[in-house]
Amino acid sequence: MTAGIALHGGGIAAATLAHLLAGEGVPVFGGETVPSAGPAPVVMLGAQAVALLHDVFQRPLFSAAHRIERRVVCWGGGDPVTVPHRALAISGADLAAALPQPVLAAGGADFAVHAAPPFPDDRLLSFGSRRAGAVAVDLAAGADEHAAVVEATEGGWLFLIPVGNRRAWLLSVGDQVEDQLAASRLRSILTPLRSFSTSTFETAPRMLQTLVGSDFLAIGHHALAFDPICGDGTATAVRAALLAAAVIAGRNEGLDEAALLSHYSSMLVAAMRRHLQVSLPFYRSGGTSPWWQQQADALAQGHAWCTQVLSRAGDPRFVLQGNRLIVREKAA
Repeated sequence: MTAGIALHGGGIAAATLAHLLAGEGVPVFGGETVPSAGPAPVVMLGAQAVALLHDVFQRPLFSAAHRIERRVVCWGGGDPVTVPHRALAISGADLAAALPQPVLAAGGADFAVHAAPPFPDDRLLSFGSRRAGAVAVDLAAGADEHAAVVEATEGGWLFLIPVGNRRAWLLSVGDQVEDQLAASRLRSILTPLRSFSTSTFETAPRMLQTLVGSDFLAIGHHALAFDPICGDGTATAVRAALLAAAVIAGRNEGLDEAALLSHYSSMLVAAMRRHLQVSLPFYRSGGTSPWWQQQADALAQGHAWCTQVLSRAGDPRFVLQGNRLIVREKAA
């Protein structure tokens, strides 16, 4: 019988992994898992993330989500620039609920996948520290309901995400939302805020220091989280689940388990390195205040750390082909 795994926690990555393993006939054991929304009250799903999820689950998932067709960028003191942008805005809770949740068998396994705390090793690496607040707002008459707006201010940045019916969420990263709005162009497209009360959460990129062990691997936004400035977190969670499923398949097929787990960890570090590299120019050009400089320096330090880790790991030993990891020499 194919060896199964124990799954701890819910969320996008966990649901994706369980679905993939069920298709392979791999038993998934554990207690009840519940949908696990991310910390932000709203998520913008880019076209790539939507396509990945539809490919995995082979069904439409987000028919009720609000369409975002444009992104307006006000950055570094320059004039606003409007660019086409295909995305869906959906609440974190609705996103988690839209995904089929795994049906878990009773029993145990000698290998576990952790998608939520507590992890075997909870030490977290954070590349910066920037709290965000989120407040529900109303769009003024004439405001574009299908345009997300990103604006840099002296002490951080604002992200307006319309969700339909003239409603939107306003995220403020850095300074308090009321302070950033005081000097923001966004005031002209919002009705006066009734309240500045917000939910708060951390948005700096971060990852577990230990992503794998001899009998486990970690997935999901609790294990690896990206800055929302680049909007690739959901797609990365799905890709990590695809890779984790391939690692588990490789274990069951007799490939070198230590090498598989090392490859998984390296690929997640490489994903973080790419994210930091893409994010850094935004923080270098967003503003000149100490806040912007501190965040840019933290990203650069994180990029250097990832580079060192990857240099010690050496060249990848596997390549992902379809839903299997193939030893690189054989794939060449």
